[in-house]
Amino acid sequence: MDLNYKKIIFTLFLLIGIIFAIINRELFNNENVTNYLDGFGIVAPLIFILIYMIATILFLPGLILTMLAGVLFGPIFGTIYSIIGATIGATLAFLIARYLAIEKIEKMIEGKKLDYIKRSVEDEGWRFVAYTRLVPLFPFNLLNYSYGITNIKLKDYIWASFIFMLPGTFAYVYLGFAGTEILNNEGNLIRTVLILIAIFATIIYIPYYLKKVSKIANKK
Repeated sequence: MDLNYKKIIFTLFLLIGIIFAIINRELFNNENVTNYLDGFGIVAPLIFILIYMIATILFLPGLILTMLAGVLFGPIFGTIYSIIGATIGATLAFLIARYLAIEKIEKMIEGKKLDYIKRSVEDEGWRFVAYTRLVPLFPFNLLNYSYGITNIKLKDYIWASFIFMLPGTFAYVYLGFAGTEILNNEGNLIRTVLILIAIFATIIYIPYYLKKVSKIANKK
């Protein structure tokens, strides 16, 4: 059997990176990331996007970064930087699983879960990607790798992930921004709370709407 040494070396480096990230995940917090970004000035957004990409690949919690984006960059730019970092990171994880580490990923995921994901993608296509981006049925980072070993097309995976991660991304970015406003006694507290309620209510409703539309489309 011919061994692909490039794949083996890359997989080893990836596993070492994941293990290192898990061991040191306590250091991955708002204070440390903020202090790190402060030294980069106007290029801080690019560094933030790069950190988000790496965090996605190494199974580090993206929620911390998403909320931190609201604190550092505000709700609009925070959402833009977060969604770019999350989408690129998710795409890289997808490509790693599909072309470099398919056997390792299959071993990482339990059989029934993987079978469910594969079967759902075959039945629903991009709709299942959209649904899982809105409803966290599985851990985000693991799901990115899981899609790489399904038959979903790369372009469908990218655009469905980007569009349907946007509502949740904006919600958590705004949550971070609102928390800062509340702590600093800035802005209108009631308005801020009402906006948060409206955002999360919309996010809760979207998956049900998408599922309903999917059922109607399948009947046709």
